[in-house]
Amino acid sequence: MLTVESLKKSYDEAPGRAARRKKRDTTRTYAVGGVDFEVNDGELFTLLGPSGCGKTTTLRSIAGLERPTEGKVALGGRVLFDSAQDVNLRPNQRGFGMVFQSYAIWPHMTVAKNVSFPLEVMPRAKRPSRQEIDHQVAEVLESVELGAYAQRSATKLSGGQQQRLALARALVTRPELMLLDEPLSNLDAKLRETMRFELKRLQRELNLTAIYVTHDQAEALVMSSRIAVMNEGRVEQIGKPREIYTRPATRFVAEFIGTSNFLEGKVVAVNGGEVEVDTPHGRLVAADPPRKPVVGDPVLLSIRPECVDLSRERRGLPNEWTGTVRTRAFLGDVVDHIVQIGDTEIRNRSNPTLSIPPGTEVHFSVTPDKVTLVPVG
Repeated sequence: MLTVESLKKSYDEAPGRAARRKKRDTTRTYAVGGVDFEVNDGELFTLLGPSGCGKTTTLRSIAGLERPTEGKVALGGRVLFDSAQDVNLRPNQRGFGMVFQSYAIWPHMTVAKNVSFPLEVMPRAKRPSRQEIDHQVAEVLESVELGAYAQRSATKLSGGQQQRLALARALVTRPELMLLDEPLSNLDAKLRETMRFELKRLQRELNLTAIYVTHDQAEALVMSSRIAVMNEGRVEQIGKPREIYTRPATRFVAEFIGTSNFLEGKVVAVNGGEVEVDTPHGRLVAADPPRKPVVGDPVLLSIRPECVDLSRERRGLPNEWTGTVRTRAFLGDVVDHIVQIGDTEIRNRSNPTLSIPPGTEVHFSVTPDKVTLVPVG
């Protein structure tokens, strides 16, 4: 549906002829340094990354609120921006719905008026009749469960309701694509968790195609069809949430998505679907890595804390080492243990029924299929 090709954005110089003449100047600093991805129909595609990684600039470039320095953006074959052809449609010509981080609710209007306003300011030739506007407003308010609040002042809504109102206002024009820029960041933690599922429900029920920007990894994992992890203006990895979490392609992705234990090592054997790696603390075996290394390759092993199994007794399992519990922390639904193995600390995350006191000797083990090989360099 949406295609983004070689998108670049530099703020070194204001857009114009001089900027276009210098667009290939390698001395420039790029906020977005060459981004490529596609968004499919009915997909919630998330741009995820830390502050300053270029995700919001990418979204604003797609919306037409920023003019990219280079690249191409097309929607269903219709070119929205192309630096080579000097095409740049205005935001109102692109036909997108957008929900901002600040909901931008009009405080002097009722809930219904907030939603109807985008329809009422359409050009006369495209503007629906008053009856049709009322019907569309009622329909979209019901879809976001605000039908009973139609005549309430927008300022009398809770944070979650205002978020849904902003979404309804973007939906009422029936856009081909929704753009959402961290819409839950202003909510408290409990409400944010509730609204993740609410937004996902609406996206599925209404079959929305959306691009969602967030720095919250849990939000991305819960809501996304696919995730593009961004870092320093570039996409590090694109994949489904489970793939991104269990098979990170780079160290940055492994560190940014969840928590991970890292061990450096060198490949000493490749036997069918298994790779043996020597580390400073012993040998570990990884099963079915997505990219097969060769003997002698330096690699980085990534092991998620919940994949680490602890026992007070040695059981002769694969990838079993001995260490000492240095500290533990009760987190309610889990207990974290920090196990000292030589000069390395390994984090374990267990069911709260397992709580091992500091100073206890334990045996750490992890199954080969839970050891991820991350390429070095």
